[in-house]
Amino acid sequence: MTEEGMVEEGEMGETTDMNEYTQLYGDKPEKTSWLCRWKVKRRYIVALLAFFGFCNIYMLRVNLSVAVVAMTSNQTHTFPNGSVQTYPDFEWDSGTQGLILASFFYGYIITQIPGGYLATKYGGKRIFLYGVTATAILTILTPPLAHIHTSLLVAARVLAGLCEGVTYPSIHAIWSRWAPPLEQSRITAFAFSGMYMGTVIAMPLAGILAEYVNWESIFYVFGLIALLWCLLWWWFVEDSPDQDRSITDQELEYLQNTIGVTDREVGCSPPWRAMLTSKPVWAIIIAHFTENWGFYTLLTSLPMFMRDVLEYPLDAAGVLAAFPYILMAVVVQISGYLADTFRADGKLSTTHIRKLFTCGAYLGQAMFMLLTALIMSRGTSTVFLSL
Repeated sequence: MTEEGMVEEGEMGETTDMNEYTQLYGDKPEKTSWLCRWKVKRRYIVALLAFFGFCNIYMLRVNLSVAVVAMTSNQTHTFPNGSVQTYPDFEWDSGTQGLILASFFYGYIITQIPGGYLATKYGGKRIFLYGVTATAILTILTPPLAHIHTSLLVAARVLAGLCEGVTYPSIHAIWSRWAPPLEQSRITAFAFSGMYMGTVIAMPLAGILAEYVNWESIFYVFGLIALLWCLLWWWFVEDSPDQDRSITDQELEYLQNTIGVTDREVGCSPPWRAMLTSKPVWAIIIAHFTENWGFYTLLTSLPMFMRDVLEYPLDAAGVLAAFPYILMAVVVQISGYLADTFRADGKLSTTHIRKLFTCGAYLGQAMFMLLTALIMSRGTSTVFLSL
């Protein structure tokens, strides 16, 4: 399942009522407050660090979308003899630029299922950490590799995709131990919304760095920020609550009573045949494929569109390209609240609500994309792309 699907699943996850909870998990334990003996609950610290983890993941993912604009723009070069010339650092045609931007996803798609397997076997903390750490190191190495040869840049982005591909599957191993059923929707929705915040931060920040420093600084700054997060994740997060030395007895008991994962549950085999022959599963796959087509097209190409078609300067293009993701971060929270409210009223089933929200969102996305192509002007195009 794709990350957008994970966010949607988290927000629209069914709120378990008292009777259903008792049938599935036994008697409901007493809930703890968000403070346990004057300490913030450890599962919320895990969720907060996961939020910043996804924020870094998307910053590492989209940095090249802005950087490639600067890399192919005219730059002023001063030579030792005092002469000054203006030319781009890289004279890539549109086909080469497309290959470079797409190369990340060639690797990313390969490690989705292996990432889940590795997290189950070795722990979600380590696999999530290794994926982000390796991607951050490759990001820092991107400028020298690009200067050596374009093929090395493409190879580095493919490797970055391979490394980052394990992050989304591996985080579910963390939630299986840290997110109790009655809080799972809120915790996962909050953590996954970090990807929108990462995009909102990365787009304008990359544009400012490229405009006022240089394009190389984009990769160095984003890579170092991600490595700093890796240290925090390694220090504060454990694979399960019983391994956490700072958790209170009250919170540990609550998590063990509500989640209670057993070795038998961890070792069960996925029903591959049933999944691959299920019509609802294929409907979800097709829906996410079509949605991600538009989502990642904007993610990788919007800064270039802002510069080449709408003729915005680079720093303004980075800021404006973040607008759709600012609105998305807001709508994500509102839609989750509305979905839970409609379910609580009992007027619509969970299936009907999900179909209504999904189809409505897809129709709106298609309509505004078409309007952007038909009415090509700075103001209207920016508004339509944001909506």
